[in-house]
Formats: sequence, C-alpha cells, structure tokens
Amino acid sequence: MRYLWAGLGLFCVALAVVGVALPLLPTVPFLLLAAFFFARSSSRLHNWLITHRTFGPMILDWQTSGAIRPAAKKAATLSVAAVFGLSALISVPNHVLIIQAVVLGGVMAFIWTRPNG
Repeated sequence: MRYLWAGLGLFCVALAVVGVALPLLPTVPFLLLAAFFFARSSSRLHNWLITHRTFGPMILDWQTSGAIRPAAKKAATLSVAAVFGLSALISVPNHVLIIQAVVLGGVMAFIWTRPNG
C-alpha cells in the first residue's frame, strides 16, 4: 500500500510541476495531495516536500491554519482572469462562459475567504 501512496504522491507532484506552466492546472492543490500521500508512504518524501524552499511554506500554511498567502491569492486571481478573458476572446459559447463564471467565481470566493498565510 505504501508504494501506491508514494506513486500517487509522485504523480501529484508531476501534475503540480506542469501546473506551474499551465494556468488551467492548479499547482498548490496537487502539492497538498502529494503531501497527504507522502505522509502515508514515505517520511523522506514528505519531509522533502514540506521543507522545499518554494512549496513547503504554502503547504505548512494550509496544514496549520488553512491559510493561503496573499501573493498566491493574487496569482490565482490573475490566472482565473486570464483564463476567463481568453475564453471570451476566442468566443466560447455563452453557456460555457456562464458555467466558467459560476465555477471560477466560487473558486475565487473560496480562495479569498481563507486566512492570509
């Protein structure tokens, strides 16, 4: 079972790395999942992730207080605005824009109501 958890954790880290470059793929949720999986499979991988210079502080903020740093909130907002703007620019059908607006609005409400890290 440990190998399954470790494999899922590594898969989540890979998705997070791809998410750094693609605004449609979230980075931090995959890192949080990876931390969850690594905690159940490998203390070495878990420690590597939570002590990582870039990602570790965000994970620890979330684990300790459910907090999201203001810079991450701003980056998420810019990404969401860019995705929605691109969708409008390429003339996505109105029903898709409405669905995007509702879902992305909910995501933004969740992010901005979290405490600051």
